[in-house]
This record gives sequence, structure tokens and C-alpha cells, in this order.
Amino acid sequence: MAVPLVVGIDGSEASLEAVDWAADEALRHEVPLHLLHAAAAGHEASDLVAAASERARKSAPAVRLSSELLYEDAASALVGKGRNALALVLGSRGLGGLAGLLLGSVSLHVAAHADCPVVVVRGGVEHRHGRFGSVVVGVEAGKCSDTAVQFAFREAQVRGCRLVAVHAWSVPVGNPGPPGLSGYALQALESPPAQVLADALRGSAQQYQDVPVSSQVVEGSARQALLDAASSADLLVVGARRRHGRVGLQLGLVNHAVLHHAPCPIAVVPQI
Repeated sequence: MAVPLVVGIDGSEASLEAVDWAADEALRHEVPLHLLHAAAAGHEASDLVAAASERARKSAPAVRLSSELLYEDAASALVGKGRNALALVLGSRGLGGLAGLLLGSVSLHVAAHADCPVVVVRGGVEHRHGRFGSVVVGVEAGKCSDTAVQFAFREAQVRGCRLVAVHAWSVPVGNPGPPGLSGYALQALESPPAQVLADALRGSAQQYQDVPVSSQVVEGSARQALLDAASSADLLVVGARRRHGRVGLQLGLVNHAVLHHAPCPIAVVPQI
């Protein structure tokens, strides 16, 4: 039995936009779509679930669809379902969101604790419906981006689009290096940024040889580099480290920034 794509619903417009996106995604991956609503005990939500189900059927009639109503905390219910899901899909804001918040508390909690990729559906129609033909992935040095890179390649393949890999770097504060060296030359003393990016892409590029790839090495803020690249993307993919000795993921400053400000849907992919 295929592992489903799970989308959280609460009746908000943002969650219905997430249903639209998830229905298309389930169709691309040929997996079932499971709608999940978590409610307080005694709360009647059958109409809400029925409306979301009808929206999914209109968006992708061929998708195998199921739904579920759980009487428990929404974040806990979603994290629990994520243990057996291709990914969790959420809207950027829920009904309980306070005015002015850029990202709902449930979405942020789930992104920080789920065992599977979490997609927060952000942006306007042009970003949510594949009009740019581009998936962007942020790449860090080391192995922490491996799972995110593989996820991004797979997304680009099923969408039939290009992959843009972005690696941003800067000279560490307090490490001036030998006199006369430029920032790039100083970084190259340890590990050339272009090599870091090439090494991170190599394995997945061999597996997904039909995916066209472009690489961007940026000296400066990773946050700004990713947001700039995402301005013309259908999906932004970032990785998240496992905490050492603690439950959940390590969402750093860059992850928080793009979750709150990305102009397109963003996938947070936990390191395996």
C-alpha cells in the first residue's frame, strides 16, 4: 500500500490552498492523499472535512482520497501522522493565527518536529501552480543537506523542471586569514564553495540524470540568497539537522527566515 501524502485542514483559506497544492502533488507522485483535521472534543467538523474533500476532488479527480477527524491537539496529530507519510502539507496560517503573524504556530511546530518532509504552502497563485518551472534547494557544507538535495531532485523530476542549487558562504568573523587574500580565496583555503556544492549534488545528479541543474555560489547571507532564488521558483527546499539528544529538528535562523518569508511553497526536509 502506497504511503500517503497528508494535508492538514482547518477550514482556513490557507489550508484550502494547501489542499489544492497537495492534490496536485499526490497526482504527480501517484500516491494517495489523506486529509486530516484535528479538533477539540465535541467540535462538529464534518462539513469542514466534506468541503475540503470536495475541493481536492475538483483539483485532482484521479487521486485516491481519504479523510480523518481526530480529537486531539493539531500539531501532535500531524506529527504523529508524519511517521507514515510521504510528506505533511500545511497552510502558512490557520484560523487560530493572530493578525500580523507570518507563519502559524502549528505549521512552525510541525516543521520542527516531524519525521518526514513538511511543506508549508506559501505565495501567490503563480508560485503555487508550477508556472516558473524551477525547484530551488539550499545546500550547506557537509552531509546535512544530502536528504534535502535528494528530495529536491525527485521533485524536479516529477515536475519535469530544472533544479537550482544554491550555496551561500561567508568568511567567519574573527578569521582574517593571510593578508592580501580576497574573501573567496580565503574560503578556498579550507573548502572551495563551488566544490562544496558540486560534492553535495554529485550522488543525486547521477541518480536523476534527466534533471537539468544550475548551481549558484553566493558570497553573503544564506537567507537572502535563498529568498532571492525562490522569487522565481515553484518550490524551495531546505534541510534540517537532527538535534543531539533531543526530540525534533534543529531549525536554525535561516530555516526560520525562509519559513516566514519565502514567496513560494517551502519544504523542510529532515536529515536522515
